[in-house]
Amino acid sequence: MKNGRIFNIQQQKTQRQELRSNMPLPEKILWAKIRNQQLGVKFRRQHGIDRYIADFYCAEYKLVIELDGVSHYENAAQDYDHIRDEFMRALGLTVLRFTNAEVMNNLDGVIAVISARLK
Repeated sequence: MKNGRIFNIQQQKTQRQELRSNMPLPEKILWAKIRNQQLGVKFRRQHGIDRYIADFYCAEYKLVIELDGVSHYENAAQDYDHIRDEFMRALGLTVLRFTNAEVMNNLDGVIAVISARLK
């Protein structure tokens, strides 16, 4: 956290660009529904927050959205996600987590949860 900067630190720029270029299908699908202020607010994708990179971030509402694939069901990944979520909460951010399956099978429900959080 050089110079107090925690968002989009330069050392992660290439990694963020690669993640944006290689988004998994569920991320692409959700991005298509939340980009261009379709929910009335601006979202950024693959947004750096200190040492982490959030799948989606809305600065106006301090809202982080994470999509979890099957690897997130492993104990080590769940521990990592918990530490990461606690770090985000300590910064005053809210974290919403959805599974890839939720996005693929219930996109309207996912959008409804996000929309409710934005109200």
